[in-house]
Amino acid sequence: MATSSAFEGIYQGQRAIYLRADAYEAVLLPEAGGNLIAFQDRITGCRFLREPSQEEMASFRENPVVWGIPLLFPPNRYEDGRFPWQGRIYQLPVNERERDNHLHGFLHQIPWEVESFGSKGSESFVTVAVRIDEDHPVYRRFPFRFTVRLRYALGPDGLAQQVTVRNDGDEPMPCLLAFHTTLNVPFAPGSRESDYSFKLTAGRRWEMNERMLPTGTFMELAPEEEAMKGDGADPFWTSLDHHYTAEPQMGRNRMELTDRKRGMTLVYDVGTSYKQWMLYNNGGRGGFICPEPQVSLVNAPNTGLPAEEIGLFGLEPGEIWEERARLYVKSRPS
Repeated sequence: MATSSAFEGIYQGQRAIYLRADAYEAVLLPEAGGNLIAFQDRITGCRFLREPSQEEMASFRENPVVWGIPLLFPPNRYEDGRFPWQGRIYQLPVNERERDNHLHGFLHQIPWEVESFGSKGSESFVTVAVRIDEDHPVYRRFPFRFTVRLRYALGPDGLAQQVTVRNDGDEPMPCLLAFHTTLNVPFAPGSRESDYSFKLTAGRRWEMNERMLPTGTFMELAPEEEAMKGDGADPFWTSLDHHYTAEPQMGRNRMELTDRKRGMTLVYDVGTSYKQWMLYNNGGRGGFICPEPQVSLVNAPNTGLPAEEIGLFGLEPGEIWEERARLYVKSRPS
């Protein structure tokens, strides 16, 4: 009979909430941006997310976006830190100085509140939230009142994620976010990078300029990019820091990472509200790949492109936006 549990503990010196269900374990770090830092199979030894060792914790604290599943809000890059919205221009800090951009928003490095955690039957869960108002440091740079809530549930069918954004203010606010999901390659003990292939429901590839901002035009896809939309491609066929439109297949928006040696596929099934994919693979050096579902295009408020086409939208006062995703394994060995 499947069992589950949820408890507070310590992970590499950080306060953590541990979830267990059947053979699976997941770990969330509430004080490090609500990052779901680990998703493992304790029987097979598979570690699906890139986790920092004790020696790597300094690197994690400096750059948490390439570990676990950090939430980016607002996501990716904004030219000169400019964020036009509803006739105003908000100035975000330029934290990517080599390109004069703002990068990745504010929520992935600040503490989140643990609202609840527990277990029932075969499922364990945790809910964390961050509330931004006039008293929060984030408000000085992004002056909107809102709540972002994350719920993770772990069960025999893998890891389920639910994210909601609620506008707590009295004026429309932008609702732009992404997850910088960082997957181990290989994720299975005894496998090699050459044993892996991946698929992605990508559509067209955006052309990017020298500042990694979209020009508004599309590029011709390489044969490997066409392959990743079909039978699959090598995750490290070249250095990838590419941005694509999302093109769901059979009503689903997903990535599949397959270990051919073990005959297992990790599926990352995200909602169709994510209109874009960013794909990053550590410069092609191996070790991990980041399929990043994004609501909006990079630099969306500055592009002048049609809002519906690029996922640029907002919430009216009191409105809530919600989306779900799941990580699970197909053909899991017994």
